[in-house]
Amino acid sequence: MATAHGPTASTHDHGVKAHADVAPGEIAVGVVVGRASEYFDFFVYGIASALVFPSVFFPFMDRLQGTLYAFAIFALAFLARPLGTMLFMAIQTRWSRGVKLTVALFLLGTATAGIAFLPGYATLGWVSIALLAFFRVLQGIALGGSWDGLPSLLALNTPKERRGWYAMLGQLGAPVGFIVASGVFAFLYASLGEQDLLSWGWRYPFFVAFAINVVALFARLRLVVAEEYQDKMGELELEPTPIRELFSAKGQHVVVGAFAALASYALFHIVTIFPLSWIKLYSDQSIVGFLMVQILGGFIAAGGIVVSGLIADRVGRARTLGGLAIVIAMFSGFAPTLMGAGSLGQDAFILIGFALLGLSYGQAAGAVTANFGRRYRYTGAALTSDLAWLIGAAFAPLVALGLCSQFGLAWLGAYLLSGAIGTLAALGINRAMNYKS
Repeated sequence: MATAHGPTASTHDHGVKAHADVAPGEIAVGVVVGRASEYFDFFVYGIASALVFPSVFFPFMDRLQGTLYAFAIFALAFLARPLGTMLFMAIQTRWSRGVKLTVALFLLGTATAGIAFLPGYATLGWVSIALLAFFRVLQGIALGGSWDGLPSLLALNTPKERRGWYAMLGQLGAPVGFIVASGVFAFLYASLGEQDLLSWGWRYPFFVAFAINVVALFARLRLVVAEEYQDKMGELELEPTPIRELFSAKGQHVVVGAFAALASYALFHIVTIFPLSWIKLYSDQSIVGFLMVQILGGFIAAGGIVVSGLIADRVGRARTLGGLAIVIAMFSGFAPTLMGAGSLGQDAFILIGFALLGLSYGQAAGAVTANFGRRYRYTGAALTSDLAWLIGAAFAPLVALGLCSQFGLAWLGAYLLSGAIGTLAALGINRAMNYKS
């Protein structure tokens, strides 16, 4: 770790301890490792919901209905996530941040392994569906509990003029997790026949997710339990605050913060999970080939995230987010045409969508969390993120597939446009609130 002048924990003449400086680069590594592991787990489940679960857990329904039910269960984790945040904030208050993170990631690993071993409908009937929903809820609770505060520490421990750059580093975990998860499924699809894939092959990504969670646990614990990190967290007041007190003092900022990222979060599943289900149902494209296009899109998104940091440090994070919301609104106008234009149009939709996702998502987390101040930032940032995922992304695959299959792809554009409008409205309200204060 980067150190200050002198030993890590030396005592001066006045009896005051001097601890090592907390290097922003090292915090960023911890954030990327933690988020990449979570997103890998996240995308493994999402891809399986689009491609595998309709056949494994809902074989008694037609493919469309089975996919819609799979997407409904997919959304359960997002409903449970705020509850997990509140529960594990209490665990941290009672014990420690290290205990909280250990329990949360152990719970996440247990739920993921449970899905990997879960027999399908042909063996257990409706019990298999109930257990799938149960494990999905556990995943949501665990993801809520896995908040370690490192993104907030990173934001408060970097030069003001470089906050856009450091904010985007943690967001790189999303494309990394997606690229790896998609690569694993592409390999399985290319290597196995459909019968082998549906009977046992689909379980391997969940085993990999469990292993990655174990590695990520130790990597993150190494940071969050280190004395200098604990001291810095305490110095910056990055500790849990009572939920009732948070909403009493800063409730409006929680709501505004959740809607501020709506354009990015709505786009998130529209270019990752939803297209896979659409291609499986209504296109003759190869699943392997389409996954490879999405993997290319993941790399483009990663590049967009990096560029967003450079832009945000020049024009500001909120302006970057607002400008990208306008571009996403423009994209919503021709997105339905691209998705309905055959393989070439669908691939163009994916690549353009991922480029916009990277540019917007790079600054989507914490663009307005400065409103919380120090005391409420730790809990406020966690719940704001939970609600943003719930409002913007939880039901995106379900709603988009349901509406588009019944009424046409124009509803895809309407969904993206609603997210862009939500972001612009929230940023306008946030600006007015700050102006009045």
